[in-house]
Amino acid sequence: MSQVFRALSDPTRRRVLQLLRKGPMSAGELSDKFDVSKPTMSAHFAVLKEADLVHAEKAGKSVIYHLKLTVLEDALLGFVGSFSPGAESSGAIKKDHP
Repeated sequence: MSQVFRALSDPTRRRVLQLLRKGPMSAGELSDKFDVSKPTMSAHFAVLKEADLVHAEKAGKSVIYHLKLTVLEDALLGFVGSFSPGAESSGAIKKDHP
């Protein structure tokens, strides 16, 4: 889950995910939406793939990216569930109350 939140921590990567909600797009189409270099966009794509938020498929000379919404949903539901009553926190700090 930490890889998902690392991926979501960057506004460019969040915007890529928003664009992919409308449907698959090529790396070039996505890159054209941002004022950053192609190597920078490639690094963003790599982080998104590592977090399993997108699927990349080769189509000739292009790479087409698809959103993997179920991974995002699962991560967010797990995160929200960690705050539910009765959820155990492995790193919780116990405070002594008088």
